[in-house]
Formats: sequence, structure tokens, C-alpha cells
Amino acid sequence: MVNGLNLAFQYLQQFSVLVLAAVGLAIIFGIMGVINLAHGEFIMVGAYATVFGYHDLGLPLLASMVLAVVVTAAFGFVVERLLVKRTYGRLFDSMVVTLGLSLVLSQGMLVLRGTSEPSIPTPFGTISYGAFSQSLYKVALALVAVGVLAVVYWLFTHTEYGIRARATIQNEEMSRALGVTTERVYSQTFAIGSALAGLTGALLAPLVSVNPTMGGTYLVKSFVVVVVGGPSVVLGTGLSGGLLGAVDAGVTYFYDQTMGSIVLLVVTVFVIRFFQDGITGFVERARDRLAAEGA
Repeated sequence: MVNGLNLAFQYLQQFSVLVLAAVGLAIIFGIMGVINLAHGEFIMVGAYATVFGYHDLGLPLLASMVLAVVVTAAFGFVVERLLVKRTYGRLFDSMVVTLGLSLVLSQGMLVLRGTSEPSIPTPFGTISYGAFSQSLYKVALALVAVGVLAVVYWLFTHTEYGIRARATIQNEEMSRALGVTTERVYSQTFAIGSALAGLTGALLAPLVSVNPTMGGTYLVKSFVVVVVGGPSVVLGTGLSGGLLGAVDAGVTYFYDQTMGSIVLLVVTVFVIRFFQDGITGFVERARDRLAAEGA
């Protein structure tokens, strides 16, 4: 029973990390068609902002996390206005620009803050049962991940921004003709995606070692989740995070983290090979077939 509980908490953490890390990248790529290779560094900036607020400014942890979200959202807005907007329609150029930005951020943070930061205590305490003991923060993290997906769904289905964003995805030229300022949509989208990356870094700060090179790991995991999930931001990220989180948690628990990463990539290659539109593409085709048969 203890092993089962430990595995369940391991899964909660992996699921939360994958979903939170990927959702911002999925939004930016899905709406803007930009592959942000600095996404991991935005997560890193969020973690550093949280540490700075908590240790340097003496703020409570929650206030430090809010500070991280605001900082990364503002930084993302500036980056989009100064750099990313000049690469629209040129995928390779956007990748080069954001890759360069990622190198500047990681090396700049190394110069400014050094190789490591003081740790942040994990909130909420622990839950214990015999030999079993795990942090309740992992449960809170999973609830936040689900809550973020729900908020993103509401944002794209019940707000004016969401209507304009979906219109821009479907037909950018027609949207402009109908009065949609697509440049504003792109700026808002990049800021939202950056804010979600900052939130991820803030939430991970009490769990991981905050350092200038931490972004690379989360960038890879984010891309894996987005590719496996397919075109739907919310459903794709949720299903992909659930599947890959189970694979990663199970293999890591019974073997080690390296083997977990290897199997994760193998599963990703399998999904890409047999489900080219990802999980949600497969789900949508199956739903269409069932609807056609029912008719």
C-alpha cells in the first residue's frame, strides 16, 4: 500500500509539472505559430523572481509567486514587441531569435545570481501513514494544474480575447478585415503564455533546485507534451500530461529518472508515428466516425 501511495504522489507531481510547463507553450504555438525556444528560460525567470521576492524582498511565498507571474508577463510582452513580432511568418527565424534569447537569459542569470539559489520551504506540510510520508504541496500542485486548464478553457470560450484569438487562428486576414487587431492578439497571447511559464517556475521553486540551466529540462518536456497532445490546447495538454505523467512516474519510480526520460521519448515517437495529429487529433477523428455511423 505504501508503494502505491508513493507512486500516486509521484504521478501527481509529474502530471502537474508536465501540464503547467506545457500549457503556456501550447497557447503561443497554437495561436501564433511561434516555437518559443526560450520557454524554459521564462520558467527559470519565474522561479528566480519567486526566490528574489521571498528571500531578497522578504515577501510571503504567495506574494512572491504573484510577483513572478507579473514579471514574466511584462517581460514576455516586451520580448514580443521588440523581438518576436519581427519574425511572424518565418518559423526558422523565430526559433533562432528565441534560442538566442534563451542563451542570453541563462548566461545573464548566471552572471547576476551565480550557480544556485537558497531553497524555499515547501508549504502545507506533509501527510503520513506508517512508513508513507509525502508533501501535501504535490496535491495542491495537481489542483492548480487542473485549475489552470479550466481557466484557459474559460478564457478562450467566454471572453472577447478568446473570440478574437480563435478568429485569428482560423483566418487572420479575414479577422483583420472584420476589425480584429491581430497584433494586439499576438501581444496578449505571448504575455499570457509567458505568465503561465512564470507561474510554473514560481510553483516549482519550492520543489526543485533553482539554477540558470534549469530551463532546458522543462523546455524538452513542454515540447513533448504539446506534440503528443495535438492541436487542442486544453484537452491536448490535459490528456498528454496525464498519459506521459503516468509513464514517467511509473518508470522513474521502479527504475530511475534517466530510464523514465528514455521511455517518455519512446512513447512520444510512437504517438507521433501512429497518431500524427496527436491524441486530440485521434479523439476528434474517432468522434467524427461515431457521429457519421450514428447518422
